Amino acid sequence: MTIKIHFHGATRVVTGSCYVLETGSARLLVDCGMFQGSKTEKELNYRAFPFDPRKIDAMLLTHAHIDHAGLIPKLTKAGYAGKIYATHATCDLAAVMLPDSGFIQETEVKQLNERNRKRGLDEVEPIYTADDARQALEHFEGIAYKTWITPVPGIKARYWNAGHLLGSASIEVEVAREGLKPLRILFSGDIGPDQKLFEPDPEAPVDFDYVICESTYGGKDRFERSQETRREVLGAELRAAASRQGAVLIPSFAVERTQEILVDVIALMDAGVVPYAPVFIDSPLALKATEIFTHHAKSLRNGDALLRALESPYVKTTETADESKAINRFAGFHIIVAASGMCEAGRIRHHLKNNLFKPNATVLLVGFQAMGTLGRLLEDGAQSVKIHGEEVKVRAAIRRFEDYSGHADGPELLQWLRERLPIAKAVFLTHGEEEPQVALANAMAGEIIEAQRIERPRLDDVYDVTGDAPVRREAEIRPRLSPDKMAHPDWHNELAELILDINDEMGKAADEKARAVVIRRLKRALAESRGAMPPPNARQKGHDEGRGGARGFDEG
Repeated sequence: MTIKIHFHGATRVVTGSCYVLETGSARLLVDCGMFQGSKTEKELNYRAFPFDPRKIDAMLLTHAHIDHAGLIPKLTKAGYAGKIYATHATCDLAAVMLPDSGFIQETEVKQLNERNRKRGLDEVEPIYTADDARQALEHFEGIAYKTWITPVPGIKARYWNAGHLLGSASIEVEVAREGLKPLRILFSGDIGPDQKLFEPDPEAPVDFDYVICESTYGGKDRFERSQETRREVLGAELRAAASRQGAVLIPSFAVERTQEILVDVIALMDAGVVPYAPVFIDSPLALKATEIFTHHAKSLRNGDALLRALESPYVKTTETADESKAINRFAGFHIIVAASGMCEAGRIRHHLKNNLFKPNATVLLVGFQAMGTLGRLLEDGAQSVKIHGEEVKVRAAIRRFEDYSGHADGPELLQWLRERLPIAKAVFLTHGEEEPQVALANAMAGEIIEAQRIERPRLDDVYDVTGDAPVRREAEIRPRLSPDKMAHPDWHNELAELILDINDEMGKAADEKARAVVIRRLKRALAESRGAMPPPNARQKGHDEGRGGARGFDEG
């Protein structure tokens, strides 16, 4: 019997987790996540799956984050009819997160189609709707940690707490082989760090043939902080923001990170470390998720602290769009926590548009920012950004605070791998960009496993894992996107940067004549790229109508 693993996401990027385990008699899907990042990567969400959903026999889900679960409604819509196994808490979170994802897609597509109609462009359809997501939930079946299940004949699976998120799991899989020991595979999912506020330290058994391991923060040592130290550092950031008497914007994942931040902020205010101020939780999804966390409070570390924070009179929640817009009327020091964590969608983009240009505002980035996202542009020091088609100058203080990361750092990943030894055949590194993956591979080599037994799959790679070492099946690989397009800024990012640069140059120009010179040079460059210079009268017309030329670039 031939056993193969197909890597259809989270390959040298941190999103789109999706693997197919194929045996001679079954096809098992592990995760079905949405891609985030550049528009080129996100376009993969709209394409057909690289496998036939109708031929998948069962699915195992590590946790409810959208980069692991976000395409499940598309999967069932395309004909998948089997069960989706997940922990009970993951089922609860998916019940609010997937319909919310569908609603966001419907809303954004509606807005896009309104713009497309004005431009004479074709309308587009959402990947799935909220109703599609609700129908997908009918396929979920909750299971307990450490309990063996048989999702398909010949394959057993067991879930272990990964310490990353409420309900998150690493999944132990055994594939029966005639006359041989079962092939043992561990899918790490996302591994949580030490000192997580709500979650226990990650756990899993030992002695595997293959381990598929995340590598988000490979090679990076965030240095361990206790809860007290983390609050001290957060308190210093918030006191500095309070002295500027402006808004503090915290782009945050609605599930778990928002609740962690809330607990610490209220604790700092109650201790007198930070002045009391309104704390707005501006996310309907966060409110729904908080209800689930409240329901599971007894199973959480520090669950009682969450319940106390929710009772604070300074915590304000908003559900409607009008309530969200009303926050803009507040002046002075106040805190706004809103999704999404990478600033790619949701209400945080409106708050950024209304505050980034203010020198007294603060943006506190508390999670990983994937390449090509608005959050990454801010983290990398962009002077201007485009939000909803409008240029916004960045004058706010942009601060990075990594202590709320839900991922283990490099030393913690190495320790987690040590605790899985022996690993007989290979480790596949996934869920990480190129640089951290290479760093983690170098740190592993020799100590954890030999360098030649560390694999870093690319998008849609297929490995035969039947024998003593994995074999990449070149003939079966049809990548949907070239590897050099993954985890890199694409032409959309470069065009937006170019337009901002053009607008900046036009703003610096001393007078009409200087602006005309800039436009003339741009038109010449465009003409040269087409292989021909424009006729003299066209160049003169561009000189006379310079403002129109600049406006044309702005609308590109």
